[in-house]
Amino acid sequence: MDLVVLGQRIQGIRRDRGMTLQDLAEASAVSVSMLSAVERGDKAPTVVVLDRIAVGLGVPLPALVAEPDAGRVIVRRAAEQDVVDEPGGWQRTILTPVVPGVNFELISSTLPPGCEPGTYPAYAPGSHEYIVVESGTVELTIDGDQTIVLDAGDSIYLAADVTLTYANRSDRPCTYYVAALIMRPRYAGARLPVPGRS
Repeated sequence: MDLVVLGQRIQGIRRDRGMTLQDLAEASAVSVSMLSAVERGDKAPTVVVLDRIAVGLGVPLPALVAEPDAGRVIVRRAAEQDVVDEPGGWQRTILTPVVPGVNFELISSTLPPGCEPGTYPAYAPGSHEYIVVESGTVELTIDGDQTIVLDAGDSIYLAADVTLTYANRSDRPCTYYVAALIMRPRYAGARLPVPGRS
């Protein structure tokens, strides 16, 4: 395949995720110098190196090497969806396929009763987030000073360049969906400390 196209694809995904070369080197166990050479199209990576880069970026290997037209339609089967189990019983399912250069995510989340996952840092300016509650009740705190409670069927839009805290203070689970157009940065799963919590 065209090494320049491959390098641009890797660089584009890395930047979409707000990662530096050093961040990717640490996540992939591939040296910064090798990553830099691959992104410039100066070096042909082995399959092993490509697989490590894909793991570091959090994308399937085919997303790095697929021909451009192959990315126009991407099917993600239920068994292929990424399910993230967080401390406290919070579960997130990333429903959208990873598409290089497309900064859109759709995530299904379930918060068990009494769960407060923490405070999440702001995305970059220009990011947008929609949240809709399927069942239960979720409490959102925006930038630490505005609290909104959403019940089943409620939805909200917010400019996502703010910190956001989720909490389920009820006695039953809450399931909600987040649709986000992300201009980065905010690492997936990155959380800020919650005052009074270890």
